[in-house]
Amino acid sequence: MDTKQLLEWSDKHLMTFAKRYPVALVRGEGVRVWDTDGKEYLDFTGGIAVTALGHSHPRVVGTMREQATALLHVSNYFHIPQQIHLAKLLCDHSFADRVFFSNSGAEANETAIKLCRKWAKEHGGSDRGDIISMRGGFHGRTLATVTATAQEKYHHGYEPLPGGFKYVPFNDLKALERAIDSRTAGVLVEPIQGEGGVNIPDDGYLPGLRKLCDEAGIALILDEIQTGMGRTGRLWCHEHAGIAPDIMTLAKALANGVPIGATLATEEVARVFTPGSHGTTFGGNPLATAVGLTVLGTLLEERLPERAARLGRFLLERLEALRAGQPEMIKAVRGRGLLVGVDLTPPVGDVVAACRERGLLVLTAGENTLRMAPPLIVTEADAARAVDIVGEALGALRR
Repeated sequence: MDTKQLLEWSDKHLMTFAKRYPVALVRGEGVRVWDTDGKEYLDFTGGIAVTALGHSHPRVVGTMREQATALLHVSNYFHIPQQIHLAKLLCDHSFADRVFFSNSGAEANETAIKLCRKWAKEHGGSDRGDIISMRGGFHGRTLATVTATAQEKYHHGYEPLPGGFKYVPFNDLKALERAIDSRTAGVLVEPIQGEGGVNIPDDGYLPGLRKLCDEAGIALILDEIQTGMGRTGRLWCHEHAGIAPDIMTLAKALANGVPIGATLATEEVARVFTPGSHGTTFGGNPLATAVGLTVLGTLLEERLPERAARLGRFLLERLEALRAGQPEMIKAVRGRGLLVGVDLTPPVGDVVAACRERGLLVLTAGENTLRMAPPLIVTEADAARAVDIVGEALGALRR
Protein backbone atom coordinates (compact mmCIF):
# COMPACT_ATOMS: atom_id res chain seq x y z
CA MET A 1 0.00 0.00 0.00
CA ASP A 2 1.29 3.43 -0.98
CA THR A 3 1.96 5.43 2.20
CA LYS A 4 0.61 8.68 0.78
CA GLN A 5 -2.65 6.99 -0.23
CA LEU A 6 -2.95 5.34 3.18
CA LEU A 7 -2.55 8.66 5.02
CA GLU A 8 -5.08 10.32 2.71
CA TRP A 9 -7.64 7.62 3.55
CA SER A 10 -6.83 8.09 7.23
CA ASP A 11 -7.52 11.82 6.98
CA LYS A 12 -10.75 11.17 5.10
CA HIS A 13 -12.32 8.27 6.99
CA LEU A 14 -11.08 8.33 10.59
CA MET A 15 -12.47 10.66 13.22
CA THR A 16 -9.92 13.24 14.20
CA PHE A 17 -9.01 12.63 17.84
CA ALA A 18 -5.21 12.84 17.79
CA LYS A 19 -2.44 14.65 15.98
CA ARG A 20 -1.00 11.61 14.27
CA TYR A 21 2.61 11.49 13.15
CA PRO A 22 3.05 11.05 9.37
CA VAL A 23 4.14 7.44 9.87
CA ALA A 24 2.28 4.15 9.42
CA LEU A 25 3.90 1.32 11.39
CA VAL A 26 3.46 -2.21 10.09
CA ARG A 27 5.97 -4.46 11.86
CA GLY A 28 7.84 -4.69 15.13
CA GLU A 29 10.44 -6.87 16.79
CA GLY A 30 11.82 -6.28 20.25
CA VAL A 31 12.52 -2.57 20.70
CA ARG A 32 12.30 -1.78 16.99
CA VAL A 33 9.47 -1.05 14.56
CA TRP A 34 9.28 -0.50 10.79
CA ASP A 35 6.95 1.69 8.73
CA THR A 36 5.32 1.15 5.34
CA ASP A 37 8.40 2.54 3.61
CA GLY A 38 10.67 0.08 5.39
CA LYS A 39 12.27 2.70 7.67
CA GLU A 40 13.44 1.35 11.03
CA TYR A 41 12.82 3.12 14.33
CA LEU A 42 13.98 2.60 17.89
CA ASP A 43 10.69 2.57 19.81
CA PHE A 44 10.97 4.46 23.09
CA THR A 45 7.21 5.02 23.27
CA GLY A 46 6.40 1.39 24.04
CA GLY A 47 2.91 2.08 22.68
CA ILE A 48 2.61 4.57 25.59
CA ALA A 49 4.09 2.21 28.19
CA VAL A 50 2.18 -0.81 26.84
CA THR A 51 4.67 -3.16 25.14
CA ALA A 52 6.69 -4.03 28.23
CA LEU A 53 7.98 -7.22 26.59
CA GLY A 54 8.66 -5.49 23.29
CA HIS A 55 7.10 -6.24 19.92
CA SER A 56 6.38 -9.78 18.70
CA HIS A 57 7.64 -11.39 21.89
CA PRO A 58 7.73 -15.15 21.13
CA ARG A 59 5.87 -16.15 24.30
CA VAL A 60 3.11 -13.60 23.64
CA VAL A 61 2.82 -14.64 19.99
CA GLY A 62 2.70 -18.31 20.98
CA THR A 63 -0.03 -17.72 23.56
CA MET A 64 -2.14 -15.74 21.09
CA ARG A 65 -1.87 -18.44 18.43
CA GLU A 66 -2.70 -21.20 20.87
CA GLN A 67 -5.65 -19.39 22.40
CA ALA A 68 -7.03 -18.26 19.04
CA THR A 69 -7.34 -21.90 17.96
CA ALA A 70 -9.05 -22.86 21.20
CA LEU A 71 -11.49 -20.15 22.36
CA LEU A 72 -11.54 -16.37 21.88
CA HIS A 73 -14.64 -15.31 23.76
CA VAL A 74 -17.37 -16.53 26.07
CA SER A 75 -19.69 -14.63 28.35
CA ASN A 76 -18.77 -13.90 31.95
CA TYR A 77 -21.79 -15.99 32.90
CA PHE A 78 -19.31 -18.85 32.63
CA HIS A 79 -16.08 -19.48 34.51
CA ILE A 80 -13.02 -18.67 32.37
CA PRO A 81 -9.90 -20.61 33.49
CA GLN A 82 -7.39 -18.09 32.07
CA GLN A 83 -9.19 -15.25 33.87
CA ILE A 84 -9.17 -17.15 37.15
CA HIS A 85 -5.45 -17.97 36.89
CA LEU A 86 -4.54 -14.35 36.07
CA ALA A 87 -6.63 -13.05 38.96
CA LYS A 88 -4.88 -15.44 41.34
CA LEU A 89 -1.43 -14.47 40.05
CA LEU A 90 -2.23 -10.77 40.47
CA CYS A 91 -3.51 -11.32 44.00
CA ASP A 92 -0.55 -13.51 44.91
CA HIS A 93 1.82 -10.70 43.95
CA SER A 94 -0.06 -7.68 45.30
CA PHE A 95 -2.06 -6.38 48.25
CA ALA A 96 -5.34 -7.43 46.59
CA ASP A 97 -7.83 -10.20 47.30
CA ARG A 98 -10.10 -9.80 44.28
CA VAL A 99 -9.91 -8.59 40.67
CA PHE A 100 -12.41 -7.26 38.10
CA PHE A 101 -11.27 -7.40 34.47
CA SER A 102 -12.31 -4.89 31.83
CA ASN A 103 -11.01 -3.70 28.46
CA SER A 104 -9.02 -0.52 29.12
CA GLY A 105 -7.53 1.77 31.71
CA ALA A 106 -10.49 4.13 31.55
CA GLU A 107 -12.85 1.23 32.29
CA ALA A 108 -10.62 0.09 35.14
CA ASN A 109 -10.83 3.57 36.65
CA GLU A 110 -14.61 3.74 36.05
CA THR A 111 -14.87 0.48 37.97
CA ALA A 112 -12.69 1.85 40.76
CA ILE A 113 -14.85 4.97 41.07
CA LYS A 114 -18.07 2.93 41.21
CA LEU A 115 -16.58 0.46 43.67
CA CYS A 116 -15.26 3.22 45.92
CA ARG A 117 -18.59 5.05 46.01
CA LYS A 118 -20.58 1.90 46.70
CA TRP A 119 -18.20 0.90 49.50
CA ALA A 120 -18.27 4.40 51.02
CA LYS A 121 -22.07 4.55 51.01
CA GLU A 122 -22.35 1.14 52.67
CA HIS A 123 -19.63 1.79 55.24
CA GLY A 124 -19.41 5.56 55.69
CA GLY A 125 -22.82 7.04 55.00
CA SER A 126 -25.24 7.65 52.16
CA ASP A 127 -23.89 11.16 51.51
CA ARG A 128 -20.36 9.91 50.80
CA GLY A 129 -19.61 9.99 47.08
CA ASP A 130 -16.98 12.61 46.30
CA ILE A 131 -13.71 11.50 44.71
CA ILE A 132 -10.67 13.74 45.21
CA SER A 133 -8.10 13.66 42.41
CA MET A 134 -4.93 15.60 41.67
CA ARG A 135 -4.32 18.47 39.30
CA GLY A 136 -2.10 17.37 36.44
CA GLY A 137 -3.30 13.78 36.69
CA PHE A 138 -4.78 11.68 33.91
CA HIS A 139 -7.32 8.90 34.39
CA GLY A 140 -9.08 8.32 31.06
CA ARG A 141 -11.46 9.68 28.44
CA THR A 142 -14.90 8.51 29.54
CA LEU A 143 -17.10 11.20 31.06
CA ALA A 144 -16.36 10.11 34.62
CA THR A 145 -12.63 9.53 34.15
CA VAL A 146 -12.12 12.70 32.10
CA THR A 147 -13.79 14.56 34.97
CA ALA A 148 -11.48 12.83 37.43
CA THR A 149 -8.65 14.05 35.20
CA ALA A 150 -8.11 17.46 36.75
CA GLN A 151 -6.97 19.17 33.55
CA GLU A 152 -9.48 21.60 32.05
CA LYS A 153 -8.09 21.17 28.53
CA TYR A 154 -9.60 17.67 28.49
CA HIS A 155 -12.99 18.94 29.73
CA HIS A 156 -13.68 21.59 27.12
CA GLY A 157 -16.74 20.84 25.01
CA TYR A 158 -18.00 17.95 27.14
CA GLU A 159 -19.89 19.93 29.75
CA PRO A 160 -21.95 19.34 31.78
CA LEU A 161 -19.51 16.98 33.47
CA PRO A 162 -20.59 14.49 36.13
CA GLY A 163 -20.60 15.79 39.69
CA GLY A 164 -18.87 14.40 42.73
CA PHE A 165 -15.24 15.23 41.90
CA LYS A 166 -12.88 17.61 43.72
CA TYR A 167 -9.34 18.61 42.78
CA VAL A 168 -6.25 19.44 44.82
CA PRO A 169 -2.61 20.03 43.82
CA PHE A 170 -0.41 16.97 43.39
CA ASN A 171 2.21 16.39 46.09
CA ASP A 172 0.40 18.67 48.59
CA LEU A 173 -0.80 16.78 51.66
CA LYS A 174 -2.09 19.88 53.43
CA ALA A 175 -4.35 20.73 50.51
CA LEU A 176 -5.72 17.20 50.52
CA GLU A 177 -6.32 17.29 54.26
CA ARG A 178 -8.33 20.50 53.86
CA ALA A 179 -10.37 19.00 51.01
CA ILE A 180 -11.48 15.84 52.85
CA ASP A 181 -14.89 16.20 54.43
CA SER A 182 -17.96 14.16 55.37
CA ARG A 183 -18.89 13.71 51.69
CA THR A 184 -15.53 12.26 50.62
CA ALA A 185 -15.55 8.63 49.46
CA GLY A 186 -11.96 8.26 48.33
CA VAL A 187 -8.80 9.67 46.82
CA LEU A 188 -7.67 8.79 43.28
CA VAL A 189 -4.02 9.40 42.40
CA GLU A 190 -1.19 8.20 40.18
CA PRO A 191 1.96 7.32 42.16
CA ILE A 192 3.85 9.19 39.41
CA GLN A 193 1.97 11.45 37.03
CA GLY A 194 2.75 10.19 33.53
CA GLU A 195 0.73 12.28 31.07
CA GLY A 196 1.09 15.25 33.41
CA GLY A 197 4.86 15.42 32.87
CA VAL A 198 6.48 12.45 34.67
CA ASN A 199 5.93 14.23 38.00
CA ILE A 200 7.46 12.33 40.92
CA PRO A 201 6.17 13.23 44.40
CA ASP A 202 8.20 13.64 47.58
CA ASP A 203 9.08 10.44 49.42
CA GLY A 204 6.55 11.14 52.16
CA TYR A 205 3.64 11.84 49.84
CA LEU A 206 2.17 8.36 49.33
CA PRO A 207 2.62 7.37 53.02
CA GLY A 208 0.95 10.68 53.91
CA LEU A 209 -1.96 9.91 51.59
CA ARG A 210 -2.36 6.50 53.17
CA LYS A 211 -2.40 8.04 56.66
CA LEU A 212 -4.97 10.71 55.74
CA CYS A 213 -7.26 8.14 54.12
CA ASP A 214 -7.02 5.85 57.13
CA GLU A 215 -7.79 8.68 59.54
CA ALA A 216 -10.81 9.77 57.48
CA GLY A 217 -12.05 6.23 56.84
CA ILE A 218 -11.96 6.67 53.07
CA ALA A 219 -10.47 4.59 50.25
CA LEU A 220 -7.12 5.17 48.59
CA ILE A 221 -7.25 4.37 44.86
CA LEU A 222 -3.93 4.14 43.05
CA ASP A 223 -3.99 4.47 39.27
CA GLU A 224 -1.04 2.27 38.27
CA ILE A 225 -2.11 2.00 34.64
CA GLN A 226 1.17 3.54 33.45
CA THR A 227 3.41 2.94 36.48
CA GLY A 228 2.53 -0.69 37.18
CA MET A 229 3.84 -3.95 35.71
CA GLY A 230 7.48 -3.24 36.53
CA ARG A 231 7.73 0.09 34.73
CA THR A 232 9.32 2.00 37.64
CA GLY A 233 11.69 -0.70 38.87
CA ARG A 234 9.26 -2.46 41.22
CA LEU A 235 6.29 -4.57 40.16
CA TRP A 236 3.99 -1.83 41.51
CA CYS A 237 5.16 1.74 41.89
CA HIS A 238 3.60 2.13 45.34
CA GLU A 239 6.02 -0.51 46.64
CA HIS A 240 8.74 2.17 46.56
CA ALA A 241 6.78 3.97 49.30
CA GLY A 242 6.11 0.89 51.42
CA ILE A 243 2.32 1.33 51.38
CA ALA A 244 -0.67 -0.44 49.87
CA PRO A 245 -3.90 1.01 48.43
CA ASP A 246 -7.44 -0.20 48.94
CA ILE A 247 -8.04 -0.23 45.18
CA MET A 248 -5.54 -0.29 42.29
CA THR A 249 -6.12 -0.01 38.56
CA LEU A 250 -4.06 -1.60 35.79
CA ALA A 251 -4.15 -1.78 31.99
CA LYS A 252 -1.49 -0.86 29.38
CA ALA A 253 1.33 -3.40 29.87
CA LEU A 254 -0.83 -6.10 31.45
CA ALA A 255 -1.33 -7.87 28.10
CA ASN A 256 1.44 -6.21 26.07
CA GLY A 257 -1.00 -4.62 23.61
CA VAL A 258 -4.04 -6.87 23.77
CA PRO A 259 -6.79 -4.65 25.26
CA ILE A 260 -7.33 -5.33 28.96
CA GLY A 261 -7.97 -3.46 32.18
CA ALA A 262 -8.03 -4.65 35.77
CA THR A 263 -9.33 -3.24 39.03
CA LEU A 264 -7.81 -4.86 42.11
CA ALA A 265 -9.18 -4.44 45.63
CA THR A 266 -9.09 -5.78 49.17
CA GLU A 267 -11.78 -8.18 50.27
CA GLU A 268 -13.37 -5.54 52.50
CA VAL A 269 -13.90 -3.18 49.57
CA ALA A 270 -14.55 -5.75 46.83
CA ARG A 271 -17.38 -7.50 48.66
CA VAL A 272 -19.77 -4.61 48.00
CA PHE A 273 -19.90 -5.71 44.35
CA THR A 274 -22.69 -8.27 44.20
CA PRO A 275 -24.35 -9.98 41.20
CA GLY A 276 -25.82 -7.31 38.93
CA SER A 277 -23.99 -4.35 40.49
CA HIS A 278 -21.39 -4.14 37.71
CA GLY A 279 -20.52 -6.02 34.55
CA THR A 280 -18.75 -6.31 31.21
CA THR A 281 -19.17 -8.18 27.95
CA PHE A 282 -15.61 -8.45 26.69
CA GLY A 283 -13.64 -7.85 29.89
CA GLY A 284 -11.49 -10.76 30.99
CA ASN A 285 -12.13 -12.86 27.90
CA PRO A 286 -9.99 -15.96 27.29
CA LEU A 287 -7.63 -14.30 24.79
CA ALA A 288 -6.85 -11.18 26.82
CA THR A 289 -6.37 -13.00 30.11
CA ALA A 290 -4.31 -15.79 28.54
CA VAL A 291 -1.92 -13.18 27.19
CA GLY A 292 -1.99 -11.29 30.50
CA LEU A 293 -1.02 -14.48 32.30
CA THR A 294 1.93 -14.94 29.93
CA VAL A 295 3.04 -11.32 30.28
CA LEU A 296 2.89 -11.19 34.07
CA GLY A 297 4.52 -14.60 34.35
CA THR A 298 7.34 -13.50 32.07
CA LEU A 299 7.86 -10.26 34.01
CA LEU A 300 8.21 -12.21 37.24
CA GLU A 301 10.29 -15.09 35.89
CA GLU A 302 12.76 -12.87 34.05
CA ARG A 303 12.91 -10.28 36.86
CA LEU A 304 12.10 -7.47 34.46
CA PRO A 305 11.22 -4.93 37.17
CA GLU A 306 14.80 -5.21 38.45
CA ARG A 307 16.04 -4.84 34.88
CA ALA A 308 13.91 -1.71 34.49
CA ALA A 309 15.50 -0.25 37.63
CA ARG A 310 19.01 -0.95 36.34
CA LEU A 311 18.41 0.28 32.79
CA GLY A 312 16.53 3.28 34.11
CA ARG A 313 19.55 4.36 36.13
CA PHE A 314 21.73 3.98 33.04
CA LEU A 315 19.32 6.01 30.90
CA LEU A 316 19.07 8.79 33.50
CA GLU A 317 22.86 8.97 33.82
CA ARG A 318 23.24 9.36 30.05
CA LEU A 319 20.51 12.00 29.91
CA GLU A 320 22.07 13.93 32.80
CA ALA A 321 25.38 13.91 30.94
CA LEU A 322 23.55 15.24 27.87
CA ARG A 323 21.94 17.96 29.96
CA ALA A 324 25.33 18.99 31.33
CA GLY A 325 26.55 19.48 27.77
CA GLN A 326 23.43 21.32 26.58
CA PRO A 327 22.04 23.14 29.63
CA GLU A 328 20.42 25.78 27.45
CA MET A 329 18.29 23.07 25.78
CA ILE A 330 17.51 20.73 28.69
CA LYS A 331 16.11 22.19 31.91
CA ALA A 332 15.68 19.00 33.97
CA VAL A 333 15.80 15.21 33.80
CA ARG A 334 13.82 12.92 36.10
CA GLY A 335 12.38 9.46 36.21
CA ARG A 336 12.00 6.19 38.02
CA GLY A 337 12.85 2.95 36.29
CA LEU A 338 11.98 3.18 32.61
CA LEU A 339 9.52 6.05 32.93
CA VAL A 340 11.62 9.12 32.20
CA GLY A 341 10.87 12.78 31.55
CA VAL A 342 13.12 15.47 30.06
CA ASP A 343 12.02 19.11 30.44
CA LEU A 344 13.06 21.06 27.35
CA THR A 345 13.59 24.64 26.30
CA PRO A 346 12.73 24.20 22.59
CA PRO A 347 9.15 23.09 21.79
CA VAL A 348 8.86 19.42 22.63
CA GLY A 349 6.94 18.74 19.41
CA ASP A 350 9.90 19.94 17.37
CA VAL A 351 12.24 17.67 19.31
CA VAL A 352 9.94 14.66 18.88
CA ALA A 353 9.82 15.29 15.11
CA ALA A 354 13.60 15.69 14.89
CA CYS A 355 14.09 12.44 16.81
CA ARG A 356 11.64 10.65 14.54
CA GLU A 357 13.52 11.82 11.45
CA ARG A 358 16.63 10.23 12.96
CA GLY A 359 14.94 6.92 13.77
CA LEU A 360 13.81 7.37 17.39
CA LEU A 361 10.18 7.39 18.54
CA VAL A 362 9.50 9.25 21.79
CA LEU A 363 6.50 10.79 23.55
CA THR A 364 5.41 14.12 24.95
CA ALA A 365 4.00 14.83 28.41
CA GLY A 366 2.95 17.85 30.43
CA GLU A 367 3.62 21.32 29.09
CA ASN A 368 7.00 20.74 27.40
CA THR A 369 8.38 17.39 28.53
CA LEU A 370 9.84 14.64 26.37
CA ARG A 371 8.79 11.27 27.78
CA MET A 372 10.51 7.91 27.34
CA ALA A 373 8.78 4.62 28.15
CA PRO A 374 10.65 1.90 26.22
CA PRO A 375 10.03 -1.84 26.55
CA LEU A 376 11.52 -3.31 29.70
CA ILE A 377 13.72 -5.55 27.53
CA VAL A 378 15.69 -2.52 26.27
CA THR A 379 19.50 -2.85 26.32
CA GLU A 380 22.20 -0.39 27.37
CA ALA A 381 23.19 -0.05 23.72
CA ASP A 382 19.60 0.86 22.80
CA ALA A 383 19.42 3.40 25.62
CA ALA A 384 22.75 4.95 24.69
CA ARG A 385 21.71 5.25 21.06
CA ALA A 386 18.41 6.87 22.04
CA VAL A 387 20.20 9.51 24.09
CA ASP A 388 22.64 10.15 21.24
CA ILE A 389 19.71 10.75 18.89
CA VAL A 390 18.08 13.15 21.35
CA GLY A 391 21.38 15.00 21.47
CA GLU A 392 21.59 15.10 17.67
CA ALA A 393 18.01 16.39 17.46
CA LEU A 394 18.67 19.14 19.99
CA GLY A 395 21.88 20.07 18.19
CA ALA A 396 20.04 20.39 14.88
CA LEU A 397 17.36 22.62 16.44
CA ARG A 398 19.97 24.83 18.07
CA ARG A 399 21.61 25.69 14.76
